Amino acid sequence: MTGNAGLAVLAQRLRHVAENLPTERRIALEEIGEHGADTARNLLGTYQPETGPFPAWPELADSTKAERVRLGFTENDPLRRSGELAESISYRVDGTRSVAVGSPMDEMVYSELGTVTEPPRPALGPALIRSGGYIVERLSAAVTRAFRGA
Repeated sequence: MTGNAGLAVLAQRLRHVAENLPTERRIALEEIGEHGADTARNLLGTYQPETGPFPAWPELADSTKAERVRLGFTENDPLRRSGELAESISYRVDGTRSVAVGSPMDEMVYSELGTVTEPPRPALGPALIRSGGYIVERLSAAVTRAFRGA
């Protein structure tokens, strides 16, 4: 293959990759969003260790444990009562460039950051950190699929 012919083939393949990559990236973002939301949901109810810049979850206060039991919940499952908070965690893909994982519930913000009376028990941040390898894997697979389809 001559230099010009080789460049023409390369240009054609790169155009094809550029056309396919947004679709493949969107698929990867959907997978990443679902994984991130599932990971965050699964962190609720069990004490979490320090994860990156996020603190370990402190033990529930004895008064909180007693209140949980009085209300008919298990004594010591932090951030798990009815399951409503976990069920509220979802994700949204914005085009082909970003995905957001979160919850519309104020309680999620309070648990992530803490309040004047409650220490932070973050789940969304640690879920992102724990999902790092999966994120790289899914985005790499998207690029590979775009190239293979070329």
